[in-house]
Amino acid sequence: MTRRFAKYEGLGNDFVVIDGPERAVTAGDAVRLCDRRHGIGADGVLVVSEDAEADARMRVINADGSVPEMCGNGIRCVALHLAIARGLQRGTLVIATDAGPRSCDVERSGERASVRVDMGVVQFVGDRALEIGGEHVTIAVGDAGNPHAILFGAFDSARVDSLGPRIATHAEFPAGTNVEFATVRRGGIDLVVWERGVGRTLACGTGACATAVVAREKGLIRGERVRVSLPGGDLEIEPGARAPTFMTGPARLVFRGEMSEGEPG
Repeated sequence: MTRRFAKYEGLGNDFVVIDGPERAVTAGDAVRLCDRRHGIGADGVLVVSEDAEADARMRVINADGSVPEMCGNGIRCVALHLAIARGLQRGTLVIATDAGPRSCDVERSGERASVRVDMGVVQFVGDRALEIGGEHVTIAVGDAGNPHAILFGAFDSARVDSLGPRIATHAEFPAGTNVEFATVRRGGIDLVVWERGVGRTLACGTGACATAVVAREKGLIRGERVRVSLPGGDLEIEPGARAPTFMTGPARLVFRGEMSEGEPG
């Protein structure tokens, strides 16, 4: 028995995409599939299944087997996956997620696409002070259908690697949180993300949206659009004020393959 899969990436945030029932992939399967030495290698698995009220449903499983509510880069990859399967060059697809349905406007050229996603209402929940190793750290809490803890300032790699996992698993966040390290500059935001269940990644779509909304609510940025620059590339965010936020970015099919059932990779 073999199972077909496809590998996609959005700004270097990479995923194994599998068509099938929502529970077709277990947490253990995902861990093995995402292993970069003994599996296919990815930040997560996206299971694409049928949905009665949408074009498809996306279930996200992180590299550690945990299940987040939403994935911004992942949904762009699923939109491209569906567009390729349907021969769609340009159009709108609605994808159901655990954070609610998301409308995706796709412009495809072969195995690549630019996708503008309605990310729903992204909220600035408020500021919070945490004690980490005897240090007091102030974070801004954002909600993009999944949780975000955002720090503004200048951060080096050592700071990200030290604070990221501690905040992500802090007792203030019983279900864990994504952690954003944001530097506001003229013309946009530089962003590094420590993703819940994954670690440092090249990009995080929901993190970019949450950071842009919070930055605007705090008066750190202005305008209807902001460029968020991540290690993997740029996203264009249209932060909503108690209205939907939109994210535009790329997605690319990397390769397709088959694996033996029970022996991922």
